[in-house]
Amino acid sequence: MKNSHRLLALALTCAALSAYGADAAATWTDQCAKCHGADGKGETKMGKKLGIADLTDAAIQAKFTDADVLKFVKEGIKDKEGKLAMKPIEGLTDDDIKALVPVVRGFKK
Repeated sequence: MKNSHRLLALALTCAALSAYGADAAATWTDQCAKCHGADGKGETKMGKKLGIADLTDAAIQAKFTDADVLKFVKEGIKDKEGKLAMKPIEGLTDDDIKALVPVVRGFKK
């Protein structure tokens, strides 16, 4: 009986994590892909206009921490002149933002 409880708990945990990941993918598609692209390369019309970095590049990924991703999404990014280069994404919880980190890191080749 104990094993069946463990299996049930494991199945529920996996289902919850899958839904969490699906939400992060949907957030990326809805909020980030219009500039960064579905593949993270930044080769969209807006991405090219803004000079967005290619998130598939390991050297680019090495330039920021996971904590930076959280900060960028919450606060946005300013360029060297202090002009807003990426607006913050409003309406996301801290958990929503934390779920985006593996999505961003997943683009690295």
